[in-house]
Amino acid sequence: MENEITHWLRHWSAGRQAALESLMPLVVDELRNLARTFLRREPSHHTLQPTALVNELYLKLLDQRAIRVRDRSEFFGFAAHLMRRILVDHHRARWAAKRTGDALKITLDEALDGAVGQDLDLLRLDDALKDLAALDTRQGRIVELRFFAGLSVVEVAEVMKISPATVKREWSTAKAWLARQLRDD
Repeated sequence: MENEITHWLRHWSAGRQAALESLMPLVVDELRNLARTFLRREPSHHTLQPTALVNELYLKLLDQRAIRVRDRSEFFGFAAHLMRRILVDHHRARWAAKRTGDALKITLDEALDGAVGQDLDLLRLDDALKDLAALDTRQGRIVELRFFAGLSVVEVAEVMKISPATVKREWSTAKAWLARQLRDD
């Protein structure tokens, strides 16, 4: 199945939109699991369900042009990035509609190994992550892949074509920077 996924990813990367239709049935279960991971961090009253998040992801994937993903790991890293954007947009829309001034909260838990032991809202985390990525693109990508995509150190190293030791070092530095940013806010 791995070869089949890679086959359809290459065709999709070559600009053949129809390849996405063949790819989706092969990856939909893993995408739902990824969506569940994302939504576990959301407040209990969150309105999106894993299937709805995957459906929104599919629509975003259909809109992609000139996408370059070589393998399964890169695809799921890209999918995680898009899911994060979908959730942030969803929060912004709900927050704007309510205009209460109270941002929705998530718990930044063991995914950051206790770097921040507080509730924080997804919008603040997204802003902090954008700031981190502006300072250090690689660290921003590592946080995105580790926290949002739930990839292991080894998987992140594979996606980013760097050593696991580098991922560990950059992950530790990024966690400390994010913890300070979120605490100072």
